[in-house]
This record gives sequence, structure tokens and C-alpha cells, in this order.
Amino acid sequence: MTQGAVQTDPVSLVIRRRIRPGKEAEYEALLSEAIAMLAGVPGHRGTGIVRPGAGDREYTLMARFDNVDSAAAWEHSPQRLAWLDRVGAVVDEHVSFERQPGLDFWFTPPAAPTLRQPPRWKMTLLTLSVLYPVSLGLNWLLGPHIGHWALAPRVLVQSALVVTLMTYFFMPLATRTAAGWLAK
Repeated sequence: MTQGAVQTDPVSLVIRRRIRPGKEAEYEALLSEAIAMLAGVPGHRGTGIVRPGAGDREYTLMARFDNVDSAAAWEHSPQRLAWLDRVGAVVDEHVSFERQPGLDFWFTPPAAPTLRQPPRWKMTLLTLSVLYPVSLGLNWLLGPHIGHWALAPRVLVQSALVVTLMTYFFMPLATRTAAGWLAK
């Protein structure tokens, strides 16, 4: 793979931080600011937050970018550096910072101290078991409305909906549900 090809691959930044007791509200406000800043960053493709469970204080922030260069531009931006200075007052510990290629962020357990992924055959099987019914259902729902469209725009609309639903709803739900099986 050439260097140019690598730079066109999507990348996710996954940052885990342990928040000081009693500073959760301040950190939530800072997260809202970060999400608003990220929304205006060229190449940013979405943000996700995994909040801590009961008795835990570890937050996971996932920021997806269209390529490595976009992610690096954000990492070195003055806005992010100023934001990090403010976060230091509420963070007890910076647990981890990872750059994950492609869609691998779906399969990384939030509590993982380092990037650990299930076997690819399990990722493939789980993705297929979720993707098939989502694609089939959307085709069934949208068919009567856009079935007469030309192939390219029809596939674009369906693909955009499938990717959005998979990324923000179905795959996070599926990976939580199948966490025990994925970890075996």
C-alpha cells in the first residue's frame, strides 16, 4: 500500500480519560465544547462518547476523521491544545489515546487498556448479521419510494442510511450485546 493510499483511509481517535470525583459536570460541559469545535473541523465525520457506568469515572471520546491528515490537523490545532489545558483541571488520569484505522472503533471494548480486537472472522460475522437485516429492511421501506430512481442515486441514499444507522445505532448495540462472545 502506498503512503497516499494510507492517508485516504478513515481514522478514529479514541481517547479515554478518568475524571476526578465531583468534576463530571465540568467535564460534560467541556465535552460539549469539544463536540461543537469538532463539528467545524474539515474532515471530521462524527463524534461519539461512551460515558462511565455506575461506580466508574472513565469516559471514552471517539472522533472520526476522513483521513490521517485531517485527524493530525485537529490533534495539532491551537483550539484543541487550549481545550486540553482546560481539561487538565478535571481529569484525574489520561488512560489512553489511540488512532484506529477504518471502522475498527466498533470492535474496541471501551475498557480496553490497549487496542484489542476480536478475530476478524468474528467481526465479519457480527457485521454481516447486523448489516443484512438493516440493508434488507431499508430496501423494503425505501423500495416503494425510490425504487424507480436510477441505480447510482438509489444506492447512494441507501448506503448513506445504512452506514449512518450502523455507525450510530446498530453496531454499538450489537457489539455491546455480543461483547462476551467477541472477547472469547
